[in-house]
Amino acid sequence: MRHVKICACLLVAAALPVAAITPATEADVTVIVSFKGAYSAPAIKEMQREASAIIKTSGVRVDWRSRSEAADLTFNDLVVMTFKGTCVFNPMPMVVDELGPYAITRTTGGAVQPFGEVDCDHVVSSLHNAMTGSDFGKADMLLGRALGRVVAHELVHMLTKSKQHGKEGVEKAALSARQLISESLPLSAMDVDRLQQERRSH
Repeated sequence: MRHVKICACLLVAAALPVAAITPATEADVTVIVSFKGAYSAPAIKEMQREASAIIKTSGVRVDWRSRSEAADLTFNDLVVMTFKGTCVFNPMPMVVDELGPYAITRTTGGAVQPFGEVDCDHVVSSLHNAMTGSDFGKADMLLGRALGRVVAHELVHMLTKSKQHGKEGVEKAALSARQLISESLPLSAMDVDRLQQERRSH
């Protein structure tokens, strides 16, 4: 079974503006999503549902906004997730480098930043090796599930401000495509505790 590294950390010099006093949402963290290519609306809806459900087990509530929706608003906590490539399930996927990560989280001077990037082409290509028979009839849902788990993985890095990976669950350093579309891939108890400790320190 091929396991692919979920994320890598890259250097970035930018920083997000500090949230103002009155937030536009009661969510603990708002994810600003930005797409560099085509995307499937049903898949993205499932991605948001899956990622939110995974993170919610730690008590952290997630909200989702586009860049235009976020303009001139303020939030409790804010991260930016950019999706490159084509976030649409293609029966004839592009050939991509399967040795690279599904996503990256950016760092500055070793410190984890609230910026992530997901490689949709890589995720889509990997799913072809994991899907069988009836899976192709629910491709949008499975793509969304896989993207949601990749995003949840990155959110844990951002929200805990740590490059640390888990020994089990969605925060493992490497996951197979089959694990990305399996019935369940939750946070480990250790990762739930790390998220809760970080939120308590705010």
